[in-house]
Amino acid sequence: MGAKGERRLAMSSASGHRNPSRSVSSSTVIADNAAGYHDLKIDGYLTIKGFPTGVPIKSSPFTVGGHRWRICFFPNGDRAITVGPFSLSPEASPFLFLDEVVARPVMAQFGFAFHGGGADLLIPKPEENREEAESEKGADVVFQVGRETFPAHRCMLAARSPVFSAEFFGAMKESRTAAEVVQVNDMEAPVFKALLCFLYTDSLPEMRKEDEDVMGQHLLVAADRYDMERLKLMCEGKLCEYIDVGTAATILTLAEQHCCHGLKKACFHFLSDPEKLRAVMTSDGFKHLSRSCPSIKNDLMTMLAP
Repeated sequence: MGAKGERRLAMSSASGHRNPSRSVSSSTVIADNAAGYHDLKIDGYLTIKGFPTGVPIKSSPFTVGGHRWRICFFPNGDRAITVGPFSLSPEASPFLFLDEVVARPVMAQFGFAFHGGGADLLIPKPEENREEAESEKGADVVFQVGRETFPAHRCMLAARSPVFSAEFFGAMKESRTAAEVVQVNDMEAPVFKALLCFLYTDSLPEMRKEDEDVMGQHLLVAADRYDMERLKLMCEGKLCEYIDVGTAATILTLAEQHCCHGLKKACFHFLSDPEKLRAVMTSDGFKHLSRSCPSIKNDLMTMLAP
């Protein structure tokens, strides 16, 4: 980005009405050029493609030529494009903004370049992925969960989970070989199978109604472990439906340990009824809550205080 300017001043005067004399003078002010560049790096670029049109990502402010600037990048364009009855998908749009109040206009020349090439991927529909999840065709990794094994595809898992991405293609990959079986500890096989189902299909497998609350708790832990925010939120929503006197303490402990703010709020709303809170305090789940989250226990005790 460079900026330059030029100012010219010409003055003339005349006296008398006959044979006027003319005095001409001029001056030129040439501003120094100032150039610089700013690199705006967007981690997880694919995730921001869901941004609404007109919603920008802003860079940190930077200084060039004595002025403070900022880049605003609109992943889905700064405004919708309409042609007749059709609405077209807007393109990603970067803009340069002067990030300060100035007394006079500032002229600047600038350009943008996108760095970091990639490949266009054809992502199958979820129902098409379900068959792939149940097949060993093309699998390049095997998970050992208890006595059961689960073949899977590294690229698919890495695309859905930052933890798997680091494990297979990032800093953790040096410790693994292509043929190595990945041991998964502290997780039951049915839970890992449901996790894989979600990774491939973006949906959970069908399960019995009486198993949903327990499976939801285990899957929430797994979602937090593999940094799968969408699955975690889905589990939170499902568990909110199962908060009662028998489960409230256990679910609240889970919400506190895994930073599930919405679920925690729902539990406190349920326990705001003194009668329900007293009943919950007699449960085994409350004993576990008292040991694991003493601050939460104190908050609940305060709610009972007159």
